[in-house]
Amino acid sequence: MFAVYAESFSSDDPLAGLVVGERPDPEVPDGWATVTVKAASLNHHDLWSLRGVGLREDRLPMILGCDAAGLDEDGNEVVVHAVVSDPAWTGDETLDPKRSLLSERFQGTFADKVVVPRHNLVPKPASLSFEEAATLPTAWLTAYRMLFVQGALKPGETVLVQGAGGGVATALIVLGRAAGLRVLATSRDEAKRARALEIGAHEVFESGARLPVRVDAVMETVGRATWSHSVRSLRPGGRIVISGTTSGPQVDDAQLTRIFFLQLSVIGSTMGTRAELDALVQMLDATGTRPLLDRTLPMEQARDGFAAMADGDVFGKIVFTR
Repeated sequence: MFAVYAESFSSDDPLAGLVVGERPDPEVPDGWATVTVKAASLNHHDLWSLRGVGLREDRLPMILGCDAAGLDEDGNEVVVHAVVSDPAWTGDETLDPKRSLLSERFQGTFADKVVVPRHNLVPKPASLSFEEAATLPTAWLTAYRMLFVQGALKPGETVLVQGAGGGVATALIVLGRAAGLRVLATSRDEAKRARALEIGAHEVFESGARLPVRVDAVMETVGRATWSHSVRSLRPGGRIVISGTTSGPQVDDAQLTRIFFLQLSVIGSTMGTRAELDALVQMLDATGTRPLLDRTLPMEQARDGFAAMADGDVFGKIVFTR
């Protein structure tokens, strides 16, 4: 079958190990389902895999991709939940110490077919296209959990989204506005600040700029470059929800004095559960809110999408179609 896969690793030139070609059809264990992929979306996780982060060399070649929407064996339209937990695990899948993502231990979604545990399938409503649905299982689910589960934000509260532009950040802006939050966003890029306003941010600011108000919560995916600003932007008792560190995890000043004196909360967040993905899908179906697509490419042109993400030339999600 057609597939986009990692054949080798390179930290300096991750695309060197990317292959667009053929792989064997997947085997289907008991209790697993085969999904014919109609659309799949690209994540930073896929680039990190090509650098050898989170993917062991003895797993190569590995089909990349965490996210997909398509048809199950009965022709039902479904969205694939990317978190694969241990069969014996019950409860929140993201807390399972043995969990993995598709394309880490199990072959990923950038292919004609992907095999996943049957309980990882979520019904896709007719209101969402395959391309839109394919953006949800990683970036949009991460944003949903950050805002409404770990962040526990309520309508009327104010949230700051750092680094507008990437898949998670744009999802945070769109979902926050749809849920009645006051959304502030930052970016170093003037064009991305303008786009953030277009998709729902109430106000935008240059990265590090002093805000007119202290916010209830900060959604942090950048790390080192924005951490100090995130802490300084919070009201007393506010909270930072962090799900990534794209600029690096080593901060120059953790602002610990401010954190304890103002009783701030720092909350980690990773992906989301199958039930939360289902709730996100239903929210979009009910509200008419739609994921933001940066571009849609045939899967045969996957290398172009990887190159755009590596260059940072993205606002929203890159989607591959079959």
